[in-house]
Amino acid sequence: MKKEIVSLDHIALNVNSIKESVEWYNNNFEIKIIYEEDSWALFSIGETKIALTLKKEHPPHIGFLVDSFPNDLKSNIKTHRDNTEYVYISDNSGNILELIKRK
Repeated sequence: MKKEIVSLDHIALNVNSIKESVEWYNNNFEIKIIYEEDSWALFSIGETKIALTLKKEHPPHIGFLVDSFPNDLKSNIKTHRDNTEYVYISDNSGNILELIKRK
């Protein structure tokens, strides 16, 4: 079954230090910090959101916003701290995609 994607939500990059990486991006680009804590951060550059994550927390991935999850993925739904629901899937080359649904 095809997944119905609403839009690109974010790109997630693994970093060694959230604080140092936010500082680096802030010093090198015009960013708007949306959220920051020790284990992850989210900022925007123009219309694109970038998540910085630690390897032990989340894999590097591309996040797509969805309105609903296909039935075959419903048993895999997890919830983030911000109460968004998500499922990780992989493409045929092993790249990780996150399908994310806001409540």
